[in-house]
Amino acid sequence: MQLTGLLDKMPTTHAETVQYALPVGEARIPLNERLGQRISLRFTGKIFCLACGDRTRTSFGQGHCWKCFQSLASLDNCIVRPHTCHHHLGTCREPAWGEAHCFIPHTVYLANSSGLKVGITRSHTVRTRWMDQGAVEALPIASTRNRLDCGLIEHALSVHVADKTHWRKMLSGIEAPVDLRAARDRLFSMWGADFPGERVTDAEPVRFRYPVLKYPEKAVSLSAAKNPDITGTLLGIKGQYLILDVGVINIRTHSGYEAGITLD
Repeated sequence: MQLTGLLDKMPTTHAETVQYALPVGEARIPLNERLGQRISLRFTGKIFCLACGDRTRTSFGQGHCWKCFQSLASLDNCIVRPHTCHHHLGTCREPAWGEAHCFIPHTVYLANSSGLKVGITRSHTVRTRWMDQGAVEALPIASTRNRLDCGLIEHALSVHVADKTHWRKMLSGIEAPVDLRAARDRLFSMWGADFPGERVTDAEPVRFRYPVLKYPEKAVSLSAAKNPDITGTLLGIKGQYLILDVGVINIRTHSGYEAGITLD
């Protein structure tokens, strides 16, 4: 099979084993059935903005040109630092977009990906978020009516627990058990009466199993900039990474990159 097109974030489906597909233009290539097979990615050197479609020399914000990176609300700094939301100040880049995406139910969660971490996401995308981060288990701990309140909780809890995933550790295959419910209760005990959302105390951890034949002994990062022609055996998929016998590549960071894909 040979296809050429723009790459994008891999869609996932929660099943007994997480199901992955590789977007190449309009095509979606099921990947789980390709484990153990050879795959080649040959990047053409062309990058296109996922928002406006213009060609760009450099990708910003995972697949965007500089103009869109500077103008779209979805790429503003408050998206990665939600506690800094400034919609109420009247300075949102796209107020209507903010109302549609930020003033909806959000969830604060604990996850075990590269160890215990706290994070937030829109309530209707929690499982997608957990799979994108390579979490082996996750637990919702609070809900809010907007992104700002969720961000305030995350920012406060990040003093006590990590708020980022360490990708090399996530890809190591070493999954130390974490008692998420005990961690939730411990963090709740540190939060005062001004908790801005509703605590979730009756949820059960959600667990994930990823399609991996073998984890790398040492994760070597591959990228289009350094390795425009990548060929290897597909050993697994976790988070947004393809695990090959020659290294690992983050597909999401290559959103908007044009590549030719060859599969056995």
